[in-house]
Amino acid sequence: MKKVNQAIPKIDAKALVTGKPVYTDDLAPKDCLIVKVLRSPHAHALIRNIDSSRARKVPGIVAIYTYEDCPKERFTMAGQTYPEPSPYDRLILDQRVRFIGDAVAIVAGETAEAVDRAMKMIKVEYEVLKPLLDFRKAKDNAILVHPEESWRSLCNVGADNKRNLCASGKEENGDVDQVLSECRYVVDQTYHTKANQQTMMETFRTYCYMDVYGRLNVVSSTQVTFHARRILSHALGIPKSKIRVIKPRIGGGFGAKQTIVSEVYPAFVTWKTGRPSKIIYTREESQIASSPRHEMEVHVRAGADETGRIRAIDVYTLSNTGAFGEHGPTTVGLSGHKSIPLYGKTDAFRFQYDVVYTNVMSAGAYRGYGATQGIFAVESAVNELAEQMKMDPVRLRELNMVKEGQIMPAYYGETAKSCALDRCMQRAKEMIGWDEKYPAKDMGNGKVHGIGVAMAMQGSGISGVDTASVAMKVNDDGFYSLMIGASDMGTGCDTILAQMAADCMDCEMEDIIVSGVDTDTSPYDTGSYASSTTYVTGMAVVKTCEKLKEKILLKGAEYLGCRTEDAEFDGKRVWCPKDGKEISLKDIGNRVMCANEEALMASEAHYSPTSPPPFMVGMAEVEVDVETGKVTPIDYVAVVDCGTVVNPSLARVQTEGGIVQGIGMALYEDIVYNEQGRNFSNSFMQYKIPTRQDTGEIRVEFESSYEPTGPFGAKSIGEIVINTPSPALAAAVANATGVHIRELPITAEKVYMGMKHTK
Repeated sequence: MKKVNQAIPKIDAKALVTGKPVYTDDLAPKDCLIVKVLRSPHAHALIRNIDSSRARKVPGIVAIYTYEDCPKERFTMAGQTYPEPSPYDRLILDQRVRFIGDAVAIVAGETAEAVDRAMKMIKVEYEVLKPLLDFRKAKDNAILVHPEESWRSLCNVGADNKRNLCASGKEENGDVDQVLSECRYVVDQTYHTKANQQTMMETFRTYCYMDVYGRLNVVSSTQVTFHARRILSHALGIPKSKIRVIKPRIGGGFGAKQTIVSEVYPAFVTWKTGRPSKIIYTREESQIASSPRHEMEVHVRAGADETGRIRAIDVYTLSNTGAFGEHGPTTVGLSGHKSIPLYGKTDAFRFQYDVVYTNVMSAGAYRGYGATQGIFAVESAVNELAEQMKMDPVRLRELNMVKEGQIMPAYYGETAKSCALDRCMQRAKEMIGWDEKYPAKDMGNGKVHGIGVAMAMQGSGISGVDTASVAMKVNDDGFYSLMIGASDMGTGCDTILAQMAADCMDCEMEDIIVSGVDTDTSPYDTGSYASSTTYVTGMAVVKTCEKLKEKILLKGAEYLGCRTEDAEFDGKRVWCPKDGKEISLKDIGNRVMCANEEALMASEAHYSPTSPPPFMVGMAEVEVDVETGKVTPIDYVAVVDCGTVVNPSLARVQTEGGIVQGIGMALYEDIVYNEQGRNFSNSFMQYKIPTRQDTGEIRVEFESSYEPTGPFGAKSIGEIVINTPSPALAAAVANATGVHIRELPITAEKVYMGMKHTK
């Protein structure tokens, strides 16, 4: 490998650091209509009348649309492979509003000032209904969030709108209750993770225009370009052939842009008016009307015998999908499937879940996608189990962690073909000085340092579902065009896919031009989510390159007048060792432009029947002020097994960024609603995300394994990195204070009151 496993700078790095106009709003035409959404002030209500007559007279207003103007066919905004597991419960605009911030009307005008003025003049008469705000009481509640008969679920996920159920299910292996009754040590606790915002740099934004062929062109900051086309087709009731979706540079997504949050509104305006339009979400809109992480309450029972073997794990997850079901049926699965299999010696497991509708902002995809919530609960329970047993939590994990070659019943029966979790644990232990620092140290100045540990696993794409295809062609002069359908959202996937292609073709990175995603020209890809790009799209690159090399060899041998089996290709030329004849790739590329019947182009697709998990160990050291309960992160070490590391620099940045997000979830970020369902966390003044000063030192290392089903032995890294901070930090606080915080975030108030209660 000459390029893979090398710290090559991102191919778009120069454009970004020099401030080139590459994002959606930079590229939008200057004559776009400005589109904004009038939003509901009520958590649950029926619209009885909308009077927009005065608003329509505002100079510069072009169109105002209400639920009466929109199609009545329901759809989902979840960017998932068809048929989507998420229920079809959306309309572009609905007569029933289901959370404060829900869309009531679409206003389009020549200027933002005209639109703002018109929105204030729209008079809406509501029949205010009682909202359902407590997700613990949602199942089978008399208040129905979705009573409509047109609601439907395309997949059998246990959904029932008449019970407020977006999904429900149960899986088990062995007799959990019997095994737990035999265990000497049992932990039985409930853990609560609240919703979190992705807070990506670039808010939701889309612009649209009609081309000369009468087709709707949608340019959007999206992770799911091809899914966006299908969703818009369903929402607008127009053929997919009439829609083209283009993805420019994305200023961050983290899962938020796996939901079609903004696209439908300007698309509807442009389709109706024929004029270009754009919508730019404010930060407040991105905070109150978007797609945050699912709030989950996870009940865990875990039991171990006197030797320290964890014999049974029982997990019940209650997930709050909010007003709509985007990603509800799928995120919940990861809360059990990506936490229970970490422990490879159990005799039994059970995983049950319910996903319920409520009258708060609908949830969606966020990095970690349910695994984050489940791992916080299970890893916290294991730390409490170790405390109960008076055993070092590292030792307890060493005795029980999944090992390479083991079958994982709770992970769809897959075998861990590549697993360096044991080496990750040993290395992390050495990096942080675990034996010297565990469990805590009184600093003698009113401060106590505590240390905690957690493990995590994720996946590499959705097994048996995610499909990626790429196309690659030889141009004149012998350089390559690599066309992909995966969305680079700052992760650097354009770069790592080019690295793989360069090694496959034995060429330089400069010889490969990577083009962004356009549904008209790009090969199909499910999108950038589920940690799929490196593993799934990467294998599509490898297969495509092998096919293209065969074609180059065949054409070169034809031009040299020798048999294909006698010719060789070394990345720069095709030559025949027998007679020394050769022809350069440049000459081949130019020659095929004349009198040729075989295009030097290849396109291959790939999917995987398995989803090999990456693994990670995280260890945290915190300082707790015993007078105030304030928690300050001091040191965080992480060791990741993502198979072969394709680009160490990008992998390190991914890991550091995920850890910072995990620290934010654990210590700072909190979405707060009042009794009427109003979201108070509507800006960065109220919703605290950590800065570099809030995270302490972060140190990252890699302990590579080799995944035989992955490109160059690689697995994923995008999501695994966010999963260990919450349980590791909670354990560190517990070791420092004796207080177990089971509801995130871990605030000074909770720690102080816990210490006061335990005295």
